[in-house]
Amino acid sequence: MATHEVFNQPPPLRDYNVFDADQALRDGLRREGGDWAAPRARLLGGLCGSAEVIEWGVQANAAPPLLRTHDRYGHRIDEVEYHPAYHRLLEQAAAHGLHALPWREPRPGAHVARAALFYLQAQVEAGHGCPISMTYSAVPALRANPELAREWEPRLTASRYDARFRPATEKSGALCGMAMTEKQGGSDVRANTTRAEPADGAWAITGHKWFCSAPMSDAFLVLAQTPSGLSCFLLPRWRPDGTRNRFFLQRLKDKLGNRSNASSEVEFDGAWAQLVGPEGRGVPTIIEMVNHTRLDCVIGAAAGMRLGVAHATHHAHYRSAFGRRLAEQPLMQNVLADLCVESEAATAAMLRLARAYDEGDTPFARLATAVIKYWVCKRWPAHAAEALECLGGAGYVEESLLPRLYREAPLNGIWEGSGNVICLDVLRAMSKGPDVVEAFFAEVERARGGDHRLDQYAADLRDDLRGAAAIEARARELVERMALVLQGALLVRDGDPAVAEAFCASRLGGQHRLAFGTMPPGFHFTKIIERSRPPL
Repeated sequence: MATHEVFNQPPPLRDYNVFDADQALRDGLRREGGDWAAPRARLLGGLCGSAEVIEWGVQANAAPPLLRTHDRYGHRIDEVEYHPAYHRLLEQAAAHGLHALPWREPRPGAHVARAALFYLQAQVEAGHGCPISMTYSAVPALRANPELAREWEPRLTASRYDARFRPATEKSGALCGMAMTEKQGGSDVRANTTRAEPADGAWAITGHKWFCSAPMSDAFLVLAQTPSGLSCFLLPRWRPDGTRNRFFLQRLKDKLGNRSNASSEVEFDGAWAQLVGPEGRGVPTIIEMVNHTRLDCVIGAAAGMRLGVAHATHHAHYRSAFGRRLAEQPLMQNVLADLCVESEAATAAMLRLARAYDEGDTPFARLATAVIKYWVCKRWPAHAAEALECLGGAGYVEESLLPRLYREAPLNGIWEGSGNVICLDVLRAMSKGPDVVEAFFAEVERARGGDHRLDQYAADLRDDLRGAAAIEARARELVERMALVLQGALLVRDGDPAVAEAFCASRLGGQHRLAFGTMPPGFHFTKIIERSRPPL
């Protein structure tokens, strides 16, 4: 039918190499010491851009997991059923080392390489990244108990994903989750009421966790109260004798996004567990896991921004309105370039953070992870909304993938500490001693002289931090400025000159603008956009 002729529509964004299409990622991987992993990233990038793998993400979200508390005969089983596509995504992630690369190959740039790979895979689908991230992050926490680490680390770092629900000793690979949050305490984990009592050389844990992600994982790091205070435990789904642990799934959460991934309420009734780290030192022990998952929050948010940029620039390149392609219209160019600048700043920051973990740069990593986690995750929801709007009504339709991206965007700002918690954590880190703040500003100082706006912004911020009144009430403002000055320094020192100039003019130039697309005119908008647009 003549009325069904289709024109003025972009081709589907698929069957392209996600790594090769991302100049900022390629530059950053080389800059931060992970260039040896470029062939691996290119291989994974080709998979992540393929129509088949993109469809796995669609399928996994269209068929959310189902809770099976009992079998047909009435026996308690406490299992979650996932769509096969979810398992395919986990197989791919494990095969490429997203859960274990730095622990399997402890070489310079390993965390940077793993960050780049995780960033590529996260652009396919975010939900399966949860158990991958927690497994990666559990290893440094488990090392607080060397005997336990010797037992579990080979399982958690195995290059195969094994979906079978059976004891870890019978599997070719294992995943680890985390259960800290309780309904009466939330982020205030010291308010937890879960109890642990010594039992037969181990511990018996009883309590109710309000939020436990990926409940089909093989083991979980859990916080529970002992006579010596809050302590950290490893609680497996199966006891050493091969019987199911006293781990009961109460319900699955009906979440805004992250639909492919099961998040649950769980109850422990004398569940068998082993102590990780010293008794009474649960928070310092599990914080080793939390710091790494916070890094993954940044990586995931940066990946989401990159996916939004890819779809927005791709659409605008092919779509015409009012006699010109959208990408040729000055106001749309401003919007697209602004989205690209934000995405590049997030990518540069996440790769620099990953290098800090490679170097064991504890003072800088401790502060910068929280600072960047707050800001990049705070920017992602607005970024996702603007990218969606670039597609107009088509962006509001599920088939575009942008609605899923939009629903996903708030999660990383909540996971591992929402905005206020993170900002207060920044203040606590700075109060520990001057070396933390000095390490942060030493990084900024490496860009001194590169841009006068950056130099002035950094000087003003440092002066303000020295004598900040009502600092707790101002924490969000100060952390935002810290994030901006660090992102600016990274772009000015090592980034693309056009991107760095636009960032400093729009973010550090003294005029605070909330909406994307409000950058001052006169910058190389077209160059910035073409640097980010997938080449289809």
